[in-house]
Amino acid sequence: MPAKPALRRGLAVLAALPLLALAGCGYGSQAKDDDTVKVAAGAKKTDGLDSVKIGYFGNLTHATALVGMQKGFFQKELGATEVKPAVFNAGPSEIEALNSRSIDIGWIGPSPAINGYTKASGKNLRIIGGSASGGVKLVVNPDKIKSLGDVKGKRIATPQLGNTQDVAFLNWVAEQGWKVDAQSGRGDVTVVRSDNKVTPDAFKAGSVDGAWVPEPTASKLVAEGGKVLLDESALWPDRKFVITNIIVRQDFLKEHPKAVEAVLRASAETNKWINANPDEAKAAANEQLATDSGKALPSDVLDPAWESIQITDDPLAATLDTQAEHAVKAGLLDKPDLKGIYDLTLLNKIRKAEGESTFDDAGLGAS
Repeated sequence: MPAKPALRRGLAVLAALPLLALAGCGYGSQAKDDDTVKVAAGAKKTDGLDSVKIGYFGNLTHATALVGMQKGFFQKELGATEVKPAVFNAGPSEIEALNSRSIDIGWIGPSPAINGYTKASGKNLRIIGGSASGGVKLVVNPDKIKSLGDVKGKRIATPQLGNTQDVAFLNWVAEQGWKVDAQSGRGDVTVVRSDNKVTPDAFKAGSVDGAWVPEPTASKLVAEGGKVLLDESALWPDRKFVITNIIVRQDFLKEHPKAVEAVLRASAETNKWINANPDEAKAAANEQLATDSGKALPSDVLDPAWESIQITDDPLAATLDTQAEHAVKAGLLDKPDLKGIYDLTLLNKIRKAEGESTFDDAGLGAS
């Protein structure tokens, strides 16, 4: 169903801002040639493709992509088909890149996936796997906010109007019995939409009293004297909720299933390696962050941020459906038809071959 008129305007603004920020480098920043993992001698192309274009964010919640790039898991599975990475700052720009065929596969949060799918009437993308859970916190100035009740009347930052954390915070505010106009952010709490890159400076300057943000921004705020008041995982069953999915263009999935399967296999192998080698994986993720952004994270930010993120192949589909319901309750979205947003066929094929249990699509699978 279409978004509400006000949300359409909001989404249009959101879509435009990241694209302007990335205008100097097209859709995302490309990895340097000398940083590309070398193709093994004698390797063959997958599905006859010269390359597969993979998008992700320079965030620890996209650790699978970071580590998979750094350690060469994707290139190994794709053989002589070159991996072409593109790094994004925000979900709307990655969805636009997917729609324009600038990328084939991407790591992305649940709200951009939902918005992208519904705006295209279910014709542009499929979620084909999971990647991460958790890693979102409410961090506050302990001098101004000492309890959850103290949040009322304060200025709290979220990354973007209608983004995953913005929806989660608005839902939490509503559950406290407080009123906030979702579009303007005004009410019993003032919601300040602030890019994660500038939120730590805004927090340090005192222009916001706290923030509901993903890692590593949350740990950056703690390093500036903030205190974790609430970990969002505490609000979810089994402390699990999707923060990062894997999406693919529907036409690419149909035309190149072997390439998609290779990427999913590499993702699963990467996740196993991360969970078996957490310290090495943390270092690899940080090294890739340095490659992509030119700056690694300091240990006082990296260590606590890494600890709060769970790496998983499970798409946690039921929690995505719940997040969509939260957006509807907040007045940011008409009730969406998410039937068909998932296609876990290839992921479950890989898991069956490994003797592992399959994952559920919460009734939202493609027919």
